[in-house]
Amino acid sequence: MNKSFQTYSDKANISILIAGRQHVRILKRVGLSLLLLLTIGKGYTAQSTTKPVTAQPASINLEESQMWITIGEHRFAAVLADTEAAREFLAMLPLTLDMADLNGNEKEADLPKALSTDTYQPGTINNGDLMLWGSRTMVVFYKTFNTSYSYTRIGHIEEAADLPQELGRRNVQITFSKE
Repeated sequence: MNKSFQTYSDKANISILIAGRQHVRILKRVGLSLLLLLTIGKGYTAQSTTKPVTAQPASINLEESQMWITIGEHRFAAVLADTEAAREFLAMLPLTLDMADLNGNEKEADLPKALSTDTYQPGTINNGDLMLWGSRTMVVFYKTFNTSYSYTRIGHIEEAADLPQELGRRNVQITFSKE
């Protein structure tokens, strides 16, 4: 059984006639190669007219940018990032979250409501990073590691050396406050 497919991309008109399973595998590879070339070509032309994307965290605004994180009897100061999500999070405070351990390096919990997102790929997560995963999951990282995931920066806990022992590999209750 023969099938005919047509695809249009800008100025290119590509017709493919598929006859038999052997040809299908070859044509899939060729099609994927063409798709990759077209994607790269479009990305290259778009780069010349847009600003490059950087993997740098949002800048820190030192005015009104501090909050406190309380875990049991230990209190940590945190500096908020200059992001819309950080401002929205600050407006929710005080807030206490029951945070579950995930992967032995982070605590996570869903927020009462979604926040704005401005994601980037940090490459390396640092002990003390406060990030938003998706639009609603608050994450407190207590170990440094490499990642390919994207997050929205909320802030960073200062002097986070004691954070791993305070958080441990158990679920904890964390209070975020302005004072």
